[in-house]
Amino acid sequence: MKKFQVKIAWPAALIWHTERIVPLAAVTHAMTNRHHEHPESPQQRAQIASTAARLIAENGISDYTLAKRKAARSLGFADKVQLPGDAEIQYELQTYQRLFQDEEHTARICHLRQKAGELMLIVQRFNPYLTGSVLDGSAARYAEIDIQLFTDSAKDVEIFLLNQRIDYKHSVPRSDRAEAVLTIQSGETVANLIIYPTNQERVSFKTKDGRIRLRARLDALNDLLSATRLSSP
Repeated sequence: MKKFQVKIAWPAALIWHTERIVPLAAVTHAMTNRHHEHPESPQQRAQIASTAARLIAENGISDYTLAKRKAARSLGFADKVQLPGDAEIQYELQTYQRLFQDEEHTARICHLRQKAGELMLIVQRFNPYLTGSVLDGSAARYAEIDIQLFTDSAKDVEIFLLNQRIDYKHSVPRSDRAEAVLTIQSGETVANLIIYPTNQERVSFKTKDGRIRLRARLDALNDLLSATRLSSP
């Protein structure tokens, strides 16, 4: 008996899926990447957090969100991956700095705090507060000093700096509440004077993930510097 072979040609590489036809390539891609779309496990969040912390510490990335996205992409996760919070990144960053950059990091923090104190003394009439990574101790390589000023007119700060012969440039404010940001560079040290209206001085500032942003007056910074010197070998 003669046997017949039946060949089935699948047009445009399509497969039948319930009520509609779906391209085979799309199904294969979805199945391959399904486990990357929404990593909910603590292990996956920890992976992203530790990788982001390394990027911040080694490359000087100051934007936590950018570092998290870069970390997620480098690990092969999709764009819609659930990212860890800033507090998780900061914890991993401080752990990384303590393990791999201890002496370098300690020297950097002390140097930046000293520079911040010198600048705060100069602009003391504008009620300066140190804030950001230099204050909380997480400043990575190439970190900038952030100092909040409170005054009725940002122009007064500009005129003062000009009279003191201190060069500055305007930078883009990171918050709508800030009237202006004046950036000063001395050697490799960069400081941002973030100027707010006087009535904002007693307002609690928050980070992107809702935590209260730490800040310190000059006397508190000097106490911190004294404690650092006493604890140094």
